[in-house]
Amino acid sequence: MDNNEKTIAVIGAGAWGTALSQNFASAEKDTTLWARESEVVTSLQEKNENSLFLPGFELSSAIKPTSDLSEAVKADILLIVVPAQYLRSTLKSIKPHIDNEKPIVICSKGIEVETGLLLSRVCQEEMPENPVAVLTGPTFASEIVQGLPSAMTLACETKEMARLLRESLNTKKLRIYITDDVLGTQLGGAVKNVIAIGCGIIHGLGFGESARAALVTRGLAEMGRLASAIGANKTTLMGMCGVGDLMLTCSSMQSRNFSLGYALGSGETLNEILAKRNSVTEGVHTAKALITLAKNNAVEMPISEGVHDCLSGEKTAREIVDKIL
Repeated sequence: MDNNEKTIAVIGAGAWGTALSQNFASAEKDTTLWARESEVVTSLQEKNENSLFLPGFELSSAIKPTSDLSEAVKADILLIVVPAQYLRSTLKSIKPHIDNEKPIVICSKGIEVETGLLLSRVCQEEMPENPVAVLTGPTFASEIVQGLPSAMTLACETKEMARLLRESLNTKKLRIYITDDVLGTQLGGAVKNVIAIGCGIIHGLGFGESARAALVTRGLAEMGRLASAIGANKTTLMGMCGVGDLMLTCSSMQSRNFSLGYALGSGETLNEILAKRNSVTEGVHTAKALITLAKNNAVEMPISEGVHDCLSGEKTAREIVDKIL
């Protein structure tokens, strides 16, 4: 089978999973979208809309929605787009239904809180025989679903596998760049969410763009130190998965992490903010896991520690900004 004709299943119908499905279906790729929530499947079938997680956007009728996981994973390529803390349980559910040659493409961003593991390592523990890839970059679901252009990084252990997957996943509107640095690629996508919360806090406190730029720059340095410590190539962070994602997420209220930080800086509590949301804000979970990962590798990450202290209620937003700037 030609790589362009391979079927795709997107596992997870949140905003990002839905946007990815729209991108592929619009490019005439055979695309199945699995949703845990029955109301999402019904909305997709009856209205061509994900009214729960990405309302207001008409989706391609070519998307095949389903709540049957065993049916969805019959596709040639699986893109896993569930929240990071649910990745392991999702993989356990998938494993009995697929063979060892099927590639697993992780599109979630984060670190497993319970173990402090990056998501590729979680996948390798649960499905050690399957090829693992990571797809990440500077993208907002609300823009990709409209067909606006962007680019992403696709990381695999070998560039040959990355090239094969790129042939199947690349579209005119979403250009894919490849690397074999799996650790560095996903580290950028995870850490930037924590830095984005910090940038939002600065914005909420009214400290200005200069302070935000300083925090982003220092945050990139923290990323680089941790990347080197875990055996990743810190130059990977100069691409879409690092600098690109930081530029987007640390400067826009469209970012769930930046907007959460803004609300914290404006005086709201974390519980008040989360009570208003039906989507996961990954940086909240990642902050705790990131501190564990940093300590395990003897890396100092004062910005990430400050964000964690604010989220845990140990310090106020103003106290952590006074400390790190």
